[in-house]
Amino acid sequence: MATTGWLSIRVELVSGVGEPVDPPPGRDFLASEEHSLFELAVAIDTYFARWDRGHLHLFRFSGDSEYVLGGKEEGDEDTDTMSVTIGDLDLSAGTEFDYVFDLGDEWLHRCRVLAANVDPEEEFGDVPPAPVPLFGWGTIPDQYGRTTPDDD
Repeated sequence: MATTGWLSIRVELVSGVGEPVDPPPGRDFLASEEHSLFELAVAIDTYFARWDRGHLHLFRFSGDSEYVLGGKEEGDEDTDTMSVTIGDLDLSAGTEFDYVFDLGDEWLHRCRVLAANVDPEEEFGDVPPAPVPLFGWGTIPDQYGRTTPDDD
């Protein structure tokens, strides 16, 4: 039974395109320390209904640590979300950080580790190959603020 290396992470969408999202919709995710930040970003984008994924993303941690798709500078694997794993960050219960999708529109997600050493089989029923949602709530706004198919 897997009992170490898995985290429960709460992600809430707090703002986007300069506007607060109130009340903030959220998802609780199950993620392994072996998953990359890129894999966590893909899960967040998927389960927060991001359909146009041609945008950069970043994770921001305390101490001004930032991890960006492609790295902060070209060839910088130490800050590339595809190279950095969740385990590289030494996260524990209570750790808070931000995830930003689309650096222009800045869809800001507040993240908090709810629990460490979670058993994926107990929480999810299996050992998932990528981060997965365990629970969710709220209404997620359209990425571009559209309310109808003809809305520009």
